[in-house]
Amino acid sequence: MRKICLAFKRNNALHLLLVALLVVSAHAQSPAQGRSLKVMLDPAHTEIHWKLSGGLHSTHGTFQLKSGEIVFNPATGIAEGEILVDATTGQSGNATRDKRMQEEVLESNRYPAIFFHPTHVKGSFAAGEATQQLVGEGTFNIHGADHPLELPLKVQIAAGVVTATTRFIVPYVDWGMKNPSKFLMRVGRQVEIEVSAKGTIEQME
Repeated sequence: MRKICLAFKRNNALHLLLVALLVVSAHAQSPAQGRSLKVMLDPAHTEIHWKLSGGLHSTHGTFQLKSGEIVFNPATGIAEGEILVDATTGQSGNATRDKRMQEEVLESNRYPAIFFHPTHVKGSFAAGEATQQLVGEGTFNIHGADHPLELPLKVQIAAGVVTATTRFIVPYVDWGMKNPSKFLMRVGRQVEIEVSAKGTIEQME
């Protein structure tokens, strides 16, 4: 009988110890799991390319990132921040064409900023995985007007460095900008955008 009691006590103690460890572990992990992540993009290592299809050939060009910071919570998906592009940096390598694009289409003297404000990140974010497929939801502002936009994101993380790529369409004519087509030179009504961004990612306290 005494042996049974001792065995019961030992098992009961072991059970209580395991419960205690689980409780401590849960409390230790909860704050980390609830913390937000901050991504800071590096303008010097971010490329923004655009393509405008035309009747005879397509026009290719670039923009420059001015700044980029995104804070999001992997548990809730809630995000905030701003990705800011300098509209005046848009160029295709042809001075005459670029002057017309800046003055007549983008009107960058009036609307010098192009920006994206994220509100939500969809997808299962796993900090230990090297490649992630996510979707960034938010508001895209160009030519002074807001437009809802979803960005498909391919994200790679290694040693605190994050690289993200995305492609999306800007239907610039439908969004109120001038179509630069001429009688003998017709161009498309939308621009294809491709972004490859690099920066750092860290967990916020």
